[in-house]
Amino acid sequence: MSVATHGPGAPGTPSEDRRHTENGRERKQQLVDAAAELFAANGYSATRIQDICRRAGVAKGLFYWYFPTKQELFAELVRSMRLQMRKAQAAAMDPDADPLTRIRQGTEASVRFNLDHAGYFSLLDVERADASHAALLREGSEVYLRDVVALIREAQDAGLTATADPPETLAHGVLGAVSSLTFAWREGRIDLPADELAAFVGAWVERAVGGSRS
Repeated sequence: MSVATHGPGAPGTPSEDRRHTENGRERKQQLVDAAAELFAANGYSATRIQDICRRAGVAKGLFYWYFPTKQELFAELVRSMRLQMRKAQAAAMDPDADPLTRIRQGTEASVRFNLDHAGYFSLLDVERADASHAALLREGSEVYLRDVVALIREAQDAGLTATADPPETLAHGVLGAVSSLTFAWREGRIDLPADELAAFVGAWVERAVGGSRS
């Protein structure tokens, strides 16, 4: 009589493979989270791989299993944060609302996300000057720009704007407002609660894009 080797959790079963995959994702995320904290506190250049491993509580060899270089880890952090921000924007936008309202809702979500992750965005302010990160960070800016351009075009097609300015120009204005005002908040030059600043920027953007339609 043979002994069953494929009961629940037995080696080689889908349930075990799934646990291994989940454990791997958890370990990888631990490294990303540790790097985010250390990069924000000490800067990218001053943070060593061994510092990240110590903070994450993993062996250095495991770092290289997931990331060939520290630059690759930084890229993973940037893309992970970009995805989280887009999810926050999508969650905040009412799919049944008109495009101008969705622009305001997405703007407010962007501001709140920026302020909730102030250390990360302060890190990006510094790292934009590093040529080795320029392409990666530009990639993110272009993603956000495309999202806003699509909404502005939709608003113009629906007759919700009083301006015929190019959507790309208006979209740069939207992103510039979010970037400039959240930067001023992080610098302590704007003294408003996060929700109030989000509402202010959202309303300002809605007026700027919609204009006077009377």
